[in-house]
Amino acid sequence: MRFLFIPYRTYCSSTAICASSQITLFARMGHIETARHIFDKLIDRPVDSWNSIVAAYFQNHQPSEALKLFDKMPERNIVSWNGLISGYINNGMINEAENVFYTMPERNIVSWTSMVRGYVKEGMITEAERMFWQMPGSNVVSWTVMLGGLVQGGRVEDARRLYEMMPVKDIVARTSMIGGLCKDGRLSEAREIFDEMPRRNVISWTTMITGYVQNNRVDVARKLFEVMPYRNEVSWTAMLMGYTKCGRIEEAWELYQAMPMKSVVASNAMIIGLGQIGELKRARMMFDCMRERDDGTWSAMIKVYEKKGFELEALDLFSLMQRQRVRPNFPCMISVLSVCSSLASLDHGRQVHAQLVRFQFDVDVYVSSVLITMYIKCGDLAKAKQVFNRVPLKDVVIWNSIITGYAQHGLAEEVLQVFHEMSFSGIMPDKVTFVGVLTACSYTGKIKEGRQIFESMKSKYLVEPGAEHYACMVDLLGRAGQVNEAMSLIETMLVEADAIVWGALLGACRIHMKMDLAEVAAKKLLQIEPKNAGPYILLSNLYASQGRWDDVAELRKTMSERAVSKSPGCSWLEVGKKVHMFTGGDSAGHPEHERIIRMLEKIVGLLREAGYFPDGSFVLHDVDEEEKVQSLRYHSEKLAVAYGLLKVPDGTPIRVMKNLRVCGDCHSAIKLIAKVTGREIILRDANRFHHFKDGLCSCRDYW
Repeated sequence: MRFLFIPYRTYCSSTAICASSQITLFARMGHIETARHIFDKLIDRPVDSWNSIVAAYFQNHQPSEALKLFDKMPERNIVSWNGLISGYINNGMINEAENVFYTMPERNIVSWTSMVRGYVKEGMITEAERMFWQMPGSNVVSWTVMLGGLVQGGRVEDARRLYEMMPVKDIVARTSMIGGLCKDGRLSEAREIFDEMPRRNVISWTTMITGYVQNNRVDVARKLFEVMPYRNEVSWTAMLMGYTKCGRIEEAWELYQAMPMKSVVASNAMIIGLGQIGELKRARMMFDCMRERDDGTWSAMIKVYEKKGFELEALDLFSLMQRQRVRPNFPCMISVLSVCSSLASLDHGRQVHAQLVRFQFDVDVYVSSVLITMYIKCGDLAKAKQVFNRVPLKDVVIWNSIITGYAQHGLAEEVLQVFHEMSFSGIMPDKVTFVGVLTACSYTGKIKEGRQIFESMKSKYLVEPGAEHYACMVDLLGRAGQVNEAMSLIETMLVEADAIVWGALLGACRIHMKMDLAEVAAKKLLQIEPKNAGPYILLSNLYASQGRWDDVAELRKTMSERAVSKSPGCSWLEVGKKVHMFTGGDSAGHPEHERIIRMLEKIVGLLREAGYFPDGSFVLHDVDEEEKVQSLRYHSEKLAVAYGLLKVPDGTPIRVMKNLRVCGDCHSAIKLIAKVTGREIILRDANRFHHFKDGLCSCRDYW
């Protein structure tokens, strides 16, 4: 935007004074070129105009230009020098400010106070104290700045002592002290200062209310809020967030409705609050009705969807955000990455990764671990390893991310190699590390290695085994057919066996048809998790396989009486940044239903020619992973694979996700599909990844 140069004499008798004012005005508006134009047009430039243009460049974050002009000044006064100090401090250049301070010809109280403020701003509280006590004189501003620094540094007791020493306590100092005491939980002391204040402003009232809110004294805060002589947006928002923080959302909603001005911050807090109690429709209605939104609004709504398991809605909203060219903030991108991990939405995940790189967030260790997890859960191991390798200083979380990821893909050799690299790097493994390593051993039948690592946990790494580690060992032994030894391990556990431990044993009994131990494990599970359908169905399958139909009927009756229901099996895949969902036996809701069925019929024909026959045992009775719906042909993973063959370009892996464990018949069928179509199919089920290629699976049928 261009501004016309206005002759100063028309509006002001003193050209120089008017010019300085205009320079300051345009600088505040961010129009530094216009400010410089005014300065350059001046014939006589008094020191005030020089001070104004130097300050203008500092204000617009051009300290080098400011210094050039400062060096050209024909004369300088103490205001010039103080302006240079303040400019450097406001641009975070404390060392340069120090140099100016120690070389300036004379100093006044403003010079000293500016340096104290600069140190406080940079969190250098000890240096601020040293400077403060060296000051030849001080005023109420100096004392207040130092007091604020001690409060900011969490040194509340030191701040209280300084407060008592202050010769004059203004409203800013009193309010600062109240805030510090409240943060330290010393509400009675804070209230005493508040009650003794000769004069209070809205900031004082709001600080005291916020203090009560921070310490979960919401009802006291509300009483104080009701008697406030004047309230602003911050006051209303502080009270509202007090209610949302302690989960009193309906009271927050009533307050929100009464707010004369509904700030964006308050609306964002209300969206999150409604999300906490599952009121997603009301939260979305609020979002849609907001006239003004910031990045926090979008982030709040996306986070609500993510936390409540509405992943598709979260991705749809993120796509809308992108179309409206709203730059996502850091929490928003982390939420979207979490959704991408859950849905295996690789395209969206790559998009967020690109933005993280653009904003230089990707160098953060936490972000890197989230990215690794996302790529692993999307089945892109190469990209996950690339992110891992780029992290210069790896902490235990980063190592755990790659170890757990490799374990989910059944890559035991890679897991063991990374585990040893981790030890050589000097990073001590923790409980999560050992869960990953033992899981990898379990998935690949490495009994010897698993035993050695389990035994070394406490003796070598001083990590006490928990229930999750015993569960891994029970699974490892059980899968390998050593079910009795797995039971013996449970009986000698140093911690109480939980549902995961008994579930691992029951799974092993299903594989190896150990009815006696299966019944023991199932009964334990039904005691721990009476509403979990898994144990009922596994035990029912075992009974059915042995023709014990009366026991099957009894189990079904118990399930009905206890209102135990099993989640239906569903599978999904991403095509063109859109997630397509399929449930067992049903693709009718999909717009390309007929094409999917035709492709499925074609696949069945090819499989039949290749010698495939459906495994009738998976139709005779339910399996733990998928409820019987119509027939094996229409299991959800087969529908998803058929759609992938229609839509995913040749040469690109078909990535399918399933909410339950893949059934044995589908596992056999997809191996053959990969062979007869020449495609790579990656299937992520509730337990692990299966990479199908050339008629083989990465699990080697050991799952």
